[in-house]
Amino acid sequence: MDNYLRVGVISSTHGIRGEVKVYPTTDDSKRFEDLKEVILDTGKEYMPLEISRVRYFKNLVILKFKDIDNINDIEKYKGKDLLVSRENALELKEGEYFIFDLIDSEVITEDGSKLGVLAEVLTTAANDVYVVKTDNNKEILLPAIDECILDVDIDNKKITVHLMDGLL
Repeated sequence: MDNYLRVGVISSTHGIRGEVKVYPTTDDSKRFEDLKEVILDTGKEYMPLEISRVRYFKNLVILKFKDIDNINDIEKYKGKDLLVSRENALELKEGEYFIFDLIDSEVITEDGSKLGVLAEVLTTAANDVYVVKTDNNKEILLPAIDECILDVDIDNKKITVHLMDGLL
C-alpha cells in the first residue's frame, strides 16, 4: 500500500451508464482532470481504470471509466478506494508530507528524549494536529506548526518537537 495514495472513495453510482460519484480524499479535487487512470482497490486486487470523463457535482467528482458503460459493472464497487501510484501523486512543497509517511514515526523532544510514536494526524481548519501515543498509552496532541515541529526526517521515521508550555 505504501506505493499508492488514496485520492477518492466511490460513494455511489450516477445514472445507469456506469458513472460514479467519488468523494475526493485529496487536497485538490481538480487533480482528477489531469489523471489518465486510477487504481481501484477491490479488496482482493488492484484494478486499473482509465478515466474517460470528469465532472463535478457539489463536493463530489463524477467519473466515467473507459469500457464501463453499465451501472451493473460498477455498482459492486461502492465504498471502494481509488488510488494513484506515488509517481502520479501531486508534487509536495517543501515542508509538506504525505500523512502515511509520517505515521509510526518516533517523536523525540529537542533534548533527545523519546516522547512517543505518531499514531494519527488530525486535519483542522487552522493546522494539522499530531496525535502522539506515549509508552504508557497516553495521547499528546501537538499542533503541526513551525514553533512546535522542529524537524521531520521521513527517511529515518523521526520527528523532533519542541514542547510548548501547556501541551503536556
